[in-house]
Amino acid sequence: MAQQNATTATAGAAAQQQNPVLIGTAPDSWGVWFPDDPQQTPWERFLDEVAEAGYYWIELGPYGYLPTDPARLADELAQRNLKVSAGTVFTAFHRGADQWQEAWEPARKVAELTAAMGGEHIVVIPAMWRDDVTGDALENEHLSTEQWNALCEGHDRLGKVLREDFGLQQQFHSHADSHVCGQPDIETFLQRTDPELVTLCLDTGHAEYGGASSVDLIRKYPDRIGYLHLKQIDPVVLERVRRENMTWAAANLAGVMVEPPAGLPDLAAVIAEVEKLDRPIFGIVEQDMYPVSSFDVPLPIATRTRSYLLGCGSRTSVR
Repeated sequence: MAQQNATTATAGAAAQQQNPVLIGTAPDSWGVWFPDDPQQTPWERFLDEVAEAGYYWIELGPYGYLPTDPARLADELAQRNLKVSAGTVFTAFHRGADQWQEAWEPARKVAELTAAMGGEHIVVIPAMWRDDVTGDALENEHLSTEQWNALCEGHDRLGKVLREDFGLQQQFHSHADSHVCGQPDIETFLQRTDPELVTLCLDTGHAEYGGASSVDLIRKYPDRIGYLHLKQIDPVVLERVRRENMTWAAANLAGVMVEPPAGLPDLAAVIAEVEKLDRPIFGIVEQDMYPVSSFDVPLPIATRTRSYLLGCGSRTSVR
């Protein structure tokens, strides 16, 4: 009986390890928002420091920041024992059918590189409705019925092509200052898109920014949670952002994103809910910090964040 119990316990532990929350990171956590910018950490240093901080999985970041030649990038990653979880693309499907061609060519390049690196996901970020610098409204903050139809149909189409042509899963990323930011909008989007073709990149920071509950979304839509971006919001700064109607860029400069565990939501609670899904899922650290005050800033934060997140759940791991 003792031997049987030991065998059962070992099998249970193995099953837990088969379904971890895989903690990774992204260029964003090194202050990278653009393919090329002198204020950004050089890509070689980014890769070196990711490995030094103890991560294994990364995202590609903006296309062109890391080498786009698959052979070269594969070699650079192999030298540091790193793997790619996802690429990122931007869309504006709510603006009509002509947006497909505008979105597809850059999306195709990202999809090709992601698939070549063995990644399985594409994070898709919708366009923002107001100018990031001036704060001027570029379009109405709220979508019409026709725009909602175009948005959802566009993402269903994109998800189908990504899956059939590249074997990639679309992970829709709700975003500050976009039309899909608050919880009602996120839920509407999930209810009106194909669950096979569109799952959610639940960005805990952007959800909090928009007033959405990450834990509630996981509980209500467990089958639609396909990927995580893990970050936190400073609630005091967020109150100022709302009071002054700041743009997303201004809010970021004001320090609305903070190093865990200093902000909201409670990432231990988020990870506990995700572990209940009982399937592997990436939890990518994506701490917005463009521009960094010094290239020496990101590494210590990334290292501390990794250690913190690995202590948040019983099945969190870097690989």
